[in-house]
Amino acid sequence: MNDYSSKPRRGEKYYTLYQRLKNDILSGVLAPGERLPSKRVQAERSGVSVITVEYAYRQLIDEGYAYARERSGYFVQSLPGMRPVLGEDRPSLRFLPEETPPADSVGFPYSVWFRTLRRVMSDYGEALVGRSPNKGCARLRNAIAAYLLRYRGMYAQPEQIVVGSGSEQLYEAVVRMLGSERRYGIEYPSYAQIEAVYAGTGAAVEHLPMGADGIESGALAQTAADVLHVTPFHSWPSGVTAPAAKRYEYLQWAAAPGRYIVEDDFDSEFFIPGKPLETLWSMDKDGKVIYMNTFSKSLAPSMRMGYMILPEALMTRYDERLGMYSCSVPLLEQYALAEFIAGGHFERHLNRKRKQQAEMRSE
Repeated sequence: MNDYSSKPRRGEKYYTLYQRLKNDILSGVLAPGERLPSKRVQAERSGVSVITVEYAYRQLIDEGYAYARERSGYFVQSLPGMRPVLGEDRPSLRFLPEETPPADSVGFPYSVWFRTLRRVMSDYGEALVGRSPNKGCARLRNAIAAYLLRYRGMYAQPEQIVVGSGSEQLYEAVVRMLGSERRYGIEYPSYAQIEAVYAGTGAAVEHLPMGADGIESGALAQTAADVLHVTPFHSWPSGVTAPAAKRYEYLQWAAAPGRYIVEDDFDSEFFIPGKPLETLWSMDKDGKVIYMNTFSKSLAPSMRMGYMILPEALMTRYDERLGMYSCSVPLLEQYALAEFIAGGHFERHLNRKRKQQAEMRSE
């Protein structure tokens, strides 16, 4: 008699697999007549060798729980006296209701986007499944820098741009770069996820009440915060846009040693009268502003891509604290967005969207 047909010893891997399969047969997870996975597939699933699976299957056969069919594989045996387990009696998956994709009311150029994706896949091929550079691929960072200079008048070197998977991931990156021991002052009220991300990293958060033109001057003067997170253009949910005087007040506050501003420029592409107001980044002369924006609003909510621009003084600290990680945005999406921006499709889409919003407001 072979070793595998002798009484199993509980410490052996094949016995553990045998017991699991036996329990699945007895509980009806594996129904009578059901084909067991091939030895190779079972070995891959269970993390054991093929010979271990062979021993386990042979034990099931020897004890009458399974049988082998030549050139067909291994099957679950029907057990006398055991009520057959019908398909409807077996544990069933509780499928979630599937979402219906929302209709795009702003005319996202799907045909152009998918055509761009196909061209990128054809042009770059296997390179798209490689590891993304830490701050994002150079082609996308170059395209963003050129767009910002052309449309926003922002002079930012591509090496200062960091690509990430949306605002929330970038908020967390800011804390990891600057440190969770700092105190972060945020507009109150503000977008709930801002506080959730900062607090989730262990950082202290201070609410700074909003006035008619931005954070109240008294609150700003008295805050114990080291970092100020502001949305100068169209803060949510207040709708406040900070005028130039308030923006210079923010910059004056940040001029003190150890202080920084996170400028969250979400929604700025849709400034209806023309080009958006000057950014804190452009007004900053001391290297204290971290600029942040996202493509989720300007393109589509599922486009989980954003970027931040670091002051030169913070680039070394970023590399030291986060330089070991790969960019979380797939290379295919990065290259496609780079082509989309460089080809002028992004700005044409923004122009159509701004025109539609202006027409809706005039009705």
